[in-house]
Amino acid sequence: MKHIRLAVFSLIIIVLSGCGSARHGRDALLSQDIGEYYKAIEKYKKARKKEKSRVKRIEYANNLAECYRAIGLYDYAAQNYKFAIRLGYPDTEALLQYAHMLRITQKYEEATETYRTYLDSVPGDERALDGVEAMRKTQEWVANPTRHIINPMKEINSRASDFAPVFVGGRDNEVIFTSTRKAATGKKESMVTGQMYADLFRATFGVQRQKWEQPKLLDESMIINTGDEEGAATLSSTGEQMIFTRCRYEKSEPMGSELYATSQSRNSWSEPIKLQIVGDSIIAAHPALSPDGSVLYFVSDKMGGQGGKDLWRASAEGGTFVKPINLGSVINTDGDEMFPFVRDNNELYFASNGHIGQGGFDIFKAVQDDDGVWTLENMGSPMNSSADDFGIAFVSGENKGMFTSNRKGSRGDDIYSFLVPPKIYQIEVEVFNKETNSRLDGATMRVIGTDGTNLKVRAKNGKFKMKLKPETEYIFAAFKDGFLRDKAAANTIGLGDSKDFRFEMFLTPTDAPIKVDNINYEFGSWELLESSKVALDTLIEILVFNPTIVIELMAHTDHVGGDQFNFDLSQKRAQSVVDYLIEKGINPDRLVAKGYGETWPKTITRKIANQHDFLKRNDELTEEFIIALPQAQQEISTAMNRRTEFRVLSTDFIEKFDAEPEK
Repeated sequence: MKHIRLAVFSLIIIVLSGCGSARHGRDALLSQDIGEYYKAIEKYKKARKKEKSRVKRIEYANNLAECYRAIGLYDYAAQNYKFAIRLGYPDTEALLQYAHMLRITQKYEEATETYRTYLDSVPGDERALDGVEAMRKTQEWVANPTRHIINPMKEINSRASDFAPVFVGGRDNEVIFTSTRKAATGKKESMVTGQMYADLFRATFGVQRQKWEQPKLLDESMIINTGDEEGAATLSSTGEQMIFTRCRYEKSEPMGSELYATSQSRNSWSEPIKLQIVGDSIIAAHPALSPDGSVLYFVSDKMGGQGGKDLWRASAEGGTFVKPINLGSVINTDGDEMFPFVRDNNELYFASNGHIGQGGFDIFKAVQDDDGVWTLENMGSPMNSSADDFGIAFVSGENKGMFTSNRKGSRGDDIYSFLVPPKIYQIEVEVFNKETNSRLDGATMRVIGTDGTNLKVRAKNGKFKMKLKPETEYIFAAFKDGFLRDKAAANTIGLGDSKDFRFEMFLTPTDAPIKVDNINYEFGSWELLESSKVALDTLIEILVFNPTIVIELMAHTDHVGGDQFNFDLSQKRAQSVVDYLIEKGINPDRLVAKGYGETWPKTITRKIANQHDFLKRNDELTEEFIIALPQAQQEISTAMNRRTEFRVLSTDFIEKFDAEPEK
């Protein structure tokens, strides 16, 4: 049929739905019942054209919608559900499915309204509530995408259906996948999808041309690929053993899907042997070996499941796999779970349309703890889309691989590559002289990290760079003789993406007094205001970070008031600061209190001169200098003289500890 999107899962539907023991029917209903959806669609369309009964036409519209939904043609399904509902189709199930189709095709407003209408008839229906939740989650996933980078594998994909890749030996230069392209050996047209029967193909990456070579049949001797359906394979870690799905036909009648095992020697595959795993069940498909080959995961409708197609696992024993176990209700739903893949770290990946997701089928990651409890996670956007996403495979030891999707831009089922780029963290520090604001050469950087990092590196021309490790806390300290130290911290723990840290560190020279900003007292008093203690806490940090310095606390007043009063007041103020520092744990031997009254006027630095255009560098704010200024400038200058500073007296202080008393 012209312009029809290719089926969601060429082989899935053929293998899982179209393979049955029932005979091909002559009417659309029988074709639908046995999974021949493509054939049923053609018959329903012809029947609807000739049908005069309104009731029957409505029924045909609903059945067409069901067939389109089964093969993933969701737009066509939505159109036919809408037609049936408008004409009065009585079953509310059609309304629910119509809401699902609207959601999957991203018509969210219509979907929301349709879910509400359905819930008015069937209050509390979990499927409808899950549909509403899926729309909310989808918006969240799209707004907060993962770091995956995806691209279509144009050199591998064809105009037919290409899906379910698996890497040979876990390497990224060779892949086996399923395709219904023209080169397939099965030349019959599927009554499920209208496409040719699928086969297994191999593609290799050409080193010289740096591109994927034209895919070729995995086996042209008809040992693996036959006139029946083959696909959905899994390989051992070495790539020498393979288990794949085969759906056999007799006179075009499906005989069921089965798993076959084969091995490779000297580039030749052995005769496949059927694995007896599921007994009388007609479905055993989509195999996935654990990394050590001891467990086989697969898909089946075997009795004892959760409904629909479930994931099972069987243990290796005596050259085959036995004792299949259902993975349980955390993994399996009453929908379909398909295409399992086990990564080399034992994470399980699979596709599901039963769990809350963005589209028809989404890819999920499942991790099992030591108690056997599964934790499930939707892979989010952009790995999942509003279409069908499935059939994922990883390259061993790397966070990259391939998966299948029929999202917008695909020509049916296409294979996509994905890559999670490594997180890169780095730091760049510039070290400055705080007094001159110029870059300071010759400083040393000390780097300490919670991963055990302990480095000393010279900052060349005042610059320092290094790469950081993930999940690590770092402290960076810059120091140089004649300067107070400065520090910065960087933390990569829990960061979801790469990050560049940039810091400016300022080292204060110790050859001149250093002002402590925002030290204030009660008027005419030496009692510290509460706001001053915040600034003094910064001074405490400086003393702790520079444990070998001894400082003199210098208190200064302006020229207003008597000389002796100002001198006594400044001495008491300096002592108040020292007392506060001692109270906070600073060794008193490192502190000297000195009041200077008005005897040491402030000398203007370059930094201050840049802030006040009426002052020049090295101006001394004496009483005579200040009186000569306009009133507003006098107030500014007088305030500068009222200050608390400290200067470094020595840098070789060693903490002394009392000896333990004799016992």
